[in-house]
Amino acid sequence: MSFGDPNNPYGQQQQPPQGQPGYGHPQQAPQGVPPQGGYGYPQQDQPYGAVPPQAGTLQANNGYINVAGLGTVAVATMGRRFGARVIDGLAIGILYAVFSAIGFAGMFGAQKSIEECGDPLSPTYEACVNDAAGGIMAAFFGAIFILFLVTLLYEWLMIAFVGATLGKMALGLKVVKESTGQAPGIGGGFIRWIIPMVGSVLCGIGQLLVYLSPFFDNSGKLQGWHDRAAGTLVVKVK
Repeated sequence: MSFGDPNNPYGQQQQPPQGQPGYGHPQQAPQGVPPQGGYGYPQQDQPYGAVPPQAGTLQANNGYINVAGLGTVAVATMGRRFGARVIDGLAIGILYAVFSAIGFAGMFGAQKSIEECGDPLSPTYEACVNDAAGGIMAAFFGAIFILFLVTLLYEWLMIAFVGATLGKMALGLKVVKESTGQAPGIGGGFIRWIIPMVGSVLCGIGQLLVYLSPFFDNSGKLQGWHDRAAGTLVVKVK
């Protein structure tokens, strides 16, 4: 037995008409209309007209960075950078071997001249020995200077104008200015070269720390101390 309106008996909750949301329920956006922020609607991650990432900023996809003039490129991994350093070490080692052989040849030639100076009691013997000793010293320091010059020109000028050494070219890496995406230039290339060289004075420990310093970079750009000083990045170009 029921009382009241049979269409709405007492104690029963009236149901909303079909197709209409009930009280407290989020409304659905019409079909074809993108959802908007507000009560009951999901907020968009990035509003319409948002400014695109600026140069030098990391992208959401880890390991990529937006560089002016290059667009979004991959940051060079430490594995590739180590491989490039190994190739460069072999290339420089070959040059060292060539110029060292030339230097030692000059030293041995000067030593032979001492043996040919003749009688030690001869009045010309001392002058002959001094000349030969001077030749040995000239050959020794000349070889060191040439080796230093080769390293300087190889690391400095190739990075400055090309942005890559032979090792980096082989593994598809390039050193670029973070602000422009171009090769570092004379100044940037020299700064990037001189910092590891200064570190090498301490038995090579400082140089090793410089080359390992990208591991200490928490920005995700893998910039070493020499890169930070020169304003450069090492990126993957192929």
